[in-house]
Amino acid sequence: MPERGETTSAESRSRIEKAPFGVAADGTRVELYSLRNATGSSVAIATYGATVVSLRVPDRDGRLGDVVLGYDGLEGYLGSRFYFGAIVGRYANRIAGGRFGLEGRTFTLARNNGENHLHGGLRGFDKVVWSARPLDGAALELRYLSPDGEEGYPAELDVVTTYRLTDDDALEIEYQASASGPTICNLTHHGYFNLDGGKDVLDHQLTLRASRFTPVRGDLIPTGELRGVAGTPMDFRTATAIGDRIGSRDDQVVLAGGYDHNWVLDREGDGLVSAATLFGPRSGRRLDVLTTEPGIQFFSGNFPEEIRGKGGNVYGFRSGLCLETQHFPDSPNRPGFPSTALAPSERYRSSTVYRFSVVES
Repeated sequence: MPERGETTSAESRSRIEKAPFGVAADGTRVELYSLRNATGSSVAIATYGATVVSLRVPDRDGRLGDVVLGYDGLEGYLGSRFYFGAIVGRYANRIAGGRFGLEGRTFTLARNNGENHLHGGLRGFDKVVWSARPLDGAALELRYLSPDGEEGYPAELDVVTTYRLTDDDALEIEYQASASGPTICNLTHHGYFNLDGGKDVLDHQLTLRASRFTPVRGDLIPTGELRGVAGTPMDFRTATAIGDRIGSRDDQVVLAGGYDHNWVLDREGDGLVSAATLFGPRSGRRLDVLTTEPGIQFFSGNFPEEIRGKGGNVYGFRSGLCLETQHFPDSPNRPGFPSTALAPSERYRSSTVYRFSVVES
């Protein structure tokens, strides 16, 4: 008999269900895995892009609701350019000019964001089918082997992403990667959160545990400066409604059309630290983000167009927001930023936790 709190293999398997989710453009079958914890919360993950399709957690009244944006079926993801719920890489965020130097060589990448490279290029990790393996408990391991030269990146990269839904409503994401030669690696989860299910997230209250950020130029490439947030609309060190200062004439807010910046986390050591807290006042849901990464990108969902998403809902301007844990944008071209170089003798490791709870009214 298992000890109290332990699960048998049969019980573990009952927490994971698999269903077909369509066929990718190259003919590869896509599966949808649903993970459920002991309290009824659930997450659905597609093998296309290792994408979180839904994430259902309770509100203050105990009612389950989906807190991420996305599409009902694979077709929406195939035609989307917004990275809903996907794992992005080989390099999350932007690389200036689509090029970087490494060990005396210059590498040219795909340019898919003006003259710059964004989120892995024209066919990044969000647009490939990963292999999947259920693990004990409500957990799923996904794997992708990126060939040498894919989107211009050097060396073969073997990537493993593991999602785990805990019984206390935390979605844990662990990344590991190893390379056949020198390369760069920077992975993140590109989920769009709306904790209340409303038309926008402007009344959500955000805390970022960061006293500096990386200011950007007009194409959202960092200038290289680490600028203090004090006295600016970038200061989220105390809980602040996202809409409070998003209309500011501050040059950084104007350049991004809202918020689309990397914050430098106040941290010591290499372990998990608290990076952000998001609160939905109508639902009472609270999201705490913990990470081993040095930075977090807060994107306020400044969509240039309306998008028809799940359940026929129309996602408009600022319908959801992203909290992408990461190394800094354009790090390969910025020696003063933490390095994203990965040697064949090393193993890339990164962890992020999205932990949900409720705040009573």
